[in-house]
Amino acid sequence: MQHPERTRRPRLVHAFWVLTAALTLAGCAESTEDDPAQPAPDTAQPDTGEPDSTQPGTAQPDAGNEATSPVETDEPQSTQFTIAGTGDILIHGPLIDTAAALAEDADYAFAPMMGGVRDLISGADLALCGLEVPIAPEGVEPSGYPVFAAPPELAGDLAAVGFDGCSTANNHSLDQGTAGAERTLEVFDAAGLGHAGTARTEAEATRPQLYTMERGGREVTVAHLATSMLHNQQYRPQDDELWRVSDVSPQELTDQATQAREDGADIVVASVHWGEEYVDAPNQEQREYGEQLAADGAIDVVFGSHSHTPQPVEQLDGGPSDEGMWVVWSMGNFLSNQDEACCVVETASGTVVYATVEATDDDARVTGFDWLPVTVDRGPTDEELHRGIWPLQELAEGDVPERVQLSERTVDERWSRLLDVMTEQNLREHPPTPTGAEPTVVPRGD
Repeated sequence: MQHPERTRRPRLVHAFWVLTAALTLAGCAESTEDDPAQPAPDTAQPDTGEPDSTQPGTAQPDAGNEATSPVETDEPQSTQFTIAGTGDILIHGPLIDTAAALAEDADYAFAPMMGGVRDLISGADLALCGLEVPIAPEGVEPSGYPVFAAPPELAGDLAAVGFDGCSTANNHSLDQGTAGAERTLEVFDAAGLGHAGTARTEAEATRPQLYTMERGGREVTVAHLATSMLHNQQYRPQDDELWRVSDVSPQELTDQATQAREDGADIVVASVHWGEEYVDAPNQEQREYGEQLAADGAIDVVFGSHSHTPQPVEQLDGGPSDEGMWVVWSMGNFLSNQDEACCVVETASGTVVYATVEATDDDARVTGFDWLPVTVDRGPTDEELHRGIWPLQELAEGDVPERVQLSERTVDERWSRLLDVMTEQNLREHPPTPTGAEPTVVPRGD
């Protein structure tokens, strides 16, 4: 089923929104071709610089030895840091309308809609999103479902709230053809963001996205790979340019990870677009793919996407040094215009997942994996602006900002359902804080 996009409303700035967005910033319906479940298109810790002492493996002060000088040791010194992943960013028409209404110095402003969860993103040492829309090519008007084209301002706003890069491989990568795929990477490069999963040249397609940071007394390199098992039929790569959107087997993804390690990567993260929409558990194809990656032992953690509903986290047998490989089967949605009014209740929410990495002067490994919940308040009618994305657990505990208009019953239902899917076992108490300087994005382009 296809739904017409609504016309753009006049760009009248909502004064209250702009004021609160400014204060916040001072201190994305996706479908495979036949998907009928789409949103109604007319609806609208302080950073101490120190490791998070609540995480396993972080050294705690010894109260009984306050006057004792530190004992010299030959043991390697370690530092913990976090890598965050988020669910799908789907820039539907109502989000474009809201971004236009909120803009002051640009044509569109998406950062205000993400301001409520900025701490969840900027608190990580490295934050990676799942971008499921291309950037509109030059001269193309932004549009939402069914053929997405996001305004270029989106990239800078993602960087502004703390993202360092994104996966770009999915079944909407070529909604705007080659021009849109290339424009996406150009805009990301200009915003200082990394990208993985699509490429402008065959040579670029062979390169992972690398991020470097000083941790544990040395430079640590994280490699990000991405691939999609799904494509919309009319927007598939040409047979002679299949490299434009990564679609590789578990063995091929393992080979890429192995090469990245041989080239100096300490940690390898893979984003995989897979599975079925609107279900809360991995299907057999997902599980077989993930288990093969784990058995091959070259990838540390997998960030899954596509279902638009959260799916559980799990530690699979295998992984580097046979210590296990963490996977989140799907992180659900991050910023979108989906919720229970159009789809299933779980589409309103998603998870921000955090891989905890322990780095020493000669090693780095993932030692933990946990998550925090987010949810959207997209407004009940087309007369209201999209009210953005918020920390769901805080809403459920009664910490509700004035501009959030979700009912207590809606919040409770979303929170209860998410816990049913995710369980509380790996739920964080609060967002992390950065443990050092921001990562350096290593360019992939020629």
